[in-house]
Amino acid sequence: MLLFNPISIHVPLTLKPTPTSTSTPHPHKNLTILSQLPPTPTPTPTPTLSISDTSLQSKGFNLHRSITNLNLHHLNSIFVSVGFPQRDISKIQIALENTDSLIWIEHHKTKGSPVAFARATGDGVFNAIIWDVVVDPNFQGIGLGKAVMERLVTDLLNKGITNIALYSEPRVLGFYRPLGFVMDPDGIRGMVYSRKKKKK
Repeated sequence: MLLFNPISIHVPLTLKPTPTSTSTPHPHKNLTILSQLPPTPTPTPTPTLSISDTSLQSKGFNLHRSITNLNLHHLNSIFVSVGFPQRDISKIQIALENTDSLIWIEHHKTKGSPVAFARATGDGVFNAIIWDVVVDPNFQGIGLGKAVMERLVTDLLNKGITNIALYSEPRVLGFYRPLGFVMDPDGIRGMVYSRKKKKK
């Protein structure tokens, strides 16, 4: 798991019991939570874009931040072409409808069909996880992966979300490091739930 720096700030809490009208105390139901906020941190710097929107448009590329007009069948074919498993289109639709932020790029020759894509899910306030970062093999090597990632991270930072994580195959770690992602900062170890198959 890779995390984007800086990590979210821990906010200490003070718990204070409140009076109850019943004779049986229920401390878990009768607490007032008073947060003691630390000084306001300095704003996280917004990453600079390696290629501007204007430059992308001059090369025939258009940016999108919604699923409107997104060809899901073509997106699925890109997933497969880069080694992701084939997915059910109806489930992709549901996943995208429950996605907080997404970026996709189309070329004027591929109207509605993405050539680069990335999305993030999360709680909308503190945390986000980036998923499905893909570039059509026919359009790789020209900076489109970096373009979608820079904009997705910027969109999340603009929402105040600084705890941004993603999963990555070892062979592409070098792609994410220059974008501000580090492996296991401060000893953090990511874990993933996995059901073991029963032996017959």
